[in-house]
Amino acid sequence: MALKFVDEVELTGKRVIARFDFNVPLKDGVITDPTRIDKALPTIKHILENGAKSLVLMSHLGRPKGEVKPEFSLEPVATYLANKLNEEVILTESCKDKGIKTLLELPGTKVILLQNLRYHKEETENDPEFSKVLSQYGEIYVNDAFGAAHRKHASTYGINAYFKNKAVGGFLMKAEVSALQKIVNKPQSPFVAIVGGAKVSDKIKIIDALLVSVDSLLIGGAMAYPFLKAQGKEVGKSLCSDEDVKLAKSILTQPSARKIVLPIDHLASTEFGGKPQIVSEANLQEDLMGLDIGEATLALFREKLQSAKTVLWNGPMGLFENDDYAKGTFGVAKILAELPDAFTLVGGGDSVAAVNKSGLAEKMSHVSTGGGASLEFIENGSLPGVKALKFGLN
Repeated sequence: MALKFVDEVELTGKRVIARFDFNVPLKDGVITDPTRIDKALPTIKHILENGAKSLVLMSHLGRPKGEVKPEFSLEPVATYLANKLNEEVILTESCKDKGIKTLLELPGTKVILLQNLRYHKEETENDPEFSKVLSQYGEIYVNDAFGAAHRKHASTYGINAYFKNKAVGGFLMKAEVSALQKIVNKPQSPFVAIVGGAKVSDKIKIIDALLVSVDSLLIGGAMAYPFLKAQGKEVGKSLCSDEDVKLAKSILTQPSARKIVLPIDHLASTEFGGKPQIVSEANLQEDLMGLDIGEATLALFREKLQSAKTVLWNGPMGLFENDDYAKGTFGVAKILAELPDAFTLVGGGDSVAAVNKSGLAEKMSHVSTGGGASLEFIENGSLPGVKALKFGLN
């Protein structure tokens, strides 16, 4: 059964309820980065332009943990949307307002934004009664919140039980799923994955999943030091827990470990973010911590990537927020941007931030907004919220 999307259903005269990810960063009540709202606009505009009678929008913001906390109000989102859509957006006091149904019957009501879903603990508990309340605001359900699709919450999972054959994905969901399927379903070879970031324990599942299908797995950033230590190399003061070294050792004993490529030189310092020192070998002396891959490693990674047809990048190569240690991460971004005919997917919060900072995001085939959701999709081949859209809940 194929997953259906919003451009495949008749919307004229229908009441639509749609889940988005408006979990945007705020400072003093002002949105500092509206990217997630902007990504939702194509789906919202499609619904409105195709004759929907009404559109109820829902999202979470932050982690209010089932309590009403004014700092997590969706009011700034309602204001931003109203300006972008040139349309009145009515923000409700809660998701369970008795007046919402009455509001939906009024002829002039078009767009309603429910107040923060996570003001209700029933949302994260996937409470069936809460799902039922939400379902009563629409005849068609649209899920465009890919970044929350790995959660079995009422608005992303449970609600599907009330929309048999009437639950569809939005355009962002469509873009994310189709891009990630190119990684999950027989990726074109050579397939190279680049993994960085901090803890091996956080990414053990993705590493295991990737080692099955990749031709090469390039490991950089703080992720590399437990592997180097497990190989008997000196890592100095680099970020490296005993648990991560143990996990790295178990990975390196697998036959597929031959696919792993580790740094052969470093940019290091005696303190975090301190004055950089070039270390032209894999070992680091005891007073140094590795903070970026070196030039020889970047050249080695370039060699491995040169013939790639599919590339997944998750996690930076170093402390890219500091210009002294950004060369490795931005160097990888540049290599990917210049690959002639490869499918390049960037997933995960820090690598997305890095590729945006490099100014090369538009040169990538797909930059995922999903963070943890995109990694879970690769690990498991799908997500609870995506499966529920596809197969429904009984």
